[in-house]
Amino acid sequence: MKILLADDHPLFREGVKHVLMLLGGDVNIVDAHDYPSLFAEAAAHPDLDMVLADLYMPGMGGHEGIAEFRNQFPDTPLVIMTASESRADARRALASGALGYVLKSSPSQVMLDALIRVLDGGIYIPPPFEGDEQPVETASLMPLSSQGIRLTHRQLEVLKLLLQGSPNKIIARELNLSEGTVKVHVAAIFKALGVTNRTEAAVAARRFNLNIGDA
Repeated sequence: MKILLADDHPLFREGVKHVLMLLGGDVNIVDAHDYPSLFAEAAAHPDLDMVLADLYMPGMGGHEGIAEFRNQFPDTPLVIMTASESRADARRALASGALGYVLKSSPSQVMLDALIRVLDGGIYIPPPFEGDEQPVETASLMPLSSQGIRLTHRQLEVLKLLLQGSPNKIIARELNLSEGTVKVHVAAIFKALGVTNRTEAAVAARRFNLNIGDA
């Protein structure tokens, strides 16, 4: 999976990189430090799975930057990561084409859950803006067994195909995802089941009697 991380504070970028590595799989991170470098790096890496960018960076106004990014790269998921807790900023960012609005004050797991939701094809708005959308941590995870194992609906779909013996390439094609995104979901599934490979995942699914159903 390849993620473009754009923020004008190098120390903050380094901290976020460590969090992004928790997505699992092979995470390749590309750096940008302002809007011009964001556009340049996005053009140089057409295989990006996601862009995670600060709202206010040098080179362009924040919302104008989002609109310009969406104009140039309409198919690349864009998530805004910002210190601004303004509801107006969040609504305008989403209206301009962002698929997520993550507060820099959020815990690491909330950030990861938000990114997974966007990779699943959803939109994320932080809990403080109640009424706009349910928080990702309560809206997207489903209990699958009495042992408390919880996966997103997309992870459940990936698990079903995984248990059928489908390789990542086939899973990606079946679910219309990139292989990088599939790897992230597989890593999350392994972590939830406490396993390290597909064989162990199949054994765990039987042992926990997971309710996979018609996912």
